[in-house]
Amino acid sequence: MNYNEDDRAQRLLDIFPMVEGEVNVSYINSTEHVVAWQKHEKRTVWWICLKGSLKVGWATDEDGCEFKYLSDKNPQPLKIPPGIYHGYKALEPGTILLYYVSYLHHNLTDEIRVKVGHFGEIWKIENK
Repeated sequence: MNYNEDDRAQRLLDIFPMVEGEVNVSYINSTEHVVAWQKHEKRTVWWICLKGSLKVGWATDEDGCEFKYLSDKNPQPLKIPPGIYHGYKALEPGTILLYYVSYLHHNLTDEIRVKVGHFGEIWKIENK
């Protein structure tokens, strides 16, 4: 198991030794940071919010960005197939994201990144 920490979150990586794939957890303390955009050419990723809530960005170059929401109030796994840019913003401090990646990070380099704002998206949550 590996541990990684920055000002956005603390992460436990490769929690269970597996032949293929890895299970990871992110503890997200800040609601100010956006963690986006990345896509994978071969890997599939599954996300589920164990605690708190997330605004999830989902995008392609052809269709632009849409948002989905994950929450511990209605836990639902989200499958992110290859070719989909994805990212998130925590809506509550202390949000916990569990995610499975279909290939080990150190066995496959297929990640493509673009900067936040690439799709003209707005991550801010407006009061209504």
